[in-house]
Amino acid sequence: MIHDTDRRGWFGASDTVRVMGRWDTQSFSQWWAVKLGVLREDFSSLAMRTGTAYEHPILKYLGVPVLDRQIRVRPLRLRVNLDGEDAGLITEVKTYGTPVFRVTRPYWMQCQVEMYAARKGCRIVAYRLEAEDYHNWFRPIDPERLSFWPVEYDRTWVEMAYLPRLKYLAQCLKRGGWPREFDL
Repeated sequence: MIHDTDRRGWFGASDTVRVMGRWDTQSFSQWWAVKLGVLREDFSSLAMRTGTAYEHPILKYLGVPVLDRQIRVRPLRLRVNLDGEDAGLITEVKTYGTPVFRVTRPYWMQCQVEMYAARKGCRIVAYRLEAEDYHNWFRPIDPERLSFWPVEYDRTWVEMAYLPRLKYLAQCLKRGGWPREFDL
């Protein structure tokens, strides 16, 4: 796991939902304050900690050779943390406690940004957690609870929708100002 939890000054792939969302909300303002370094974000939950605890065991079970690589694209203030990868594929691990997993729009967008930064394909590996997993992070990986979800790269979306917004936000971050959606 990448241990640098300081999120100021950089945009991550998991921030894509904020980059692409509305900028006139309270939640965006709080997120932007974290990016500027005005506010510190230390939110964590049992589900988040459990998911993080299972990432490496899942990747090792699957034989993924490279764990926790970080890619920085400095001009865009983009810092992408990959869960795992091999020569041609990123593996993004998602854990869930519901009966059914689905690739949500935020997950899809996160993978788009990871593929943009790494220049390789992406799959989501979903692992269904059981109640005991939240209390014992050392249980063996159950292959019956794994599912695989390939994500196709959408170059048009990245270049026409995402990058213009990211470039503008990177400029705002550099000057220490607040973005306005209508300035795009």
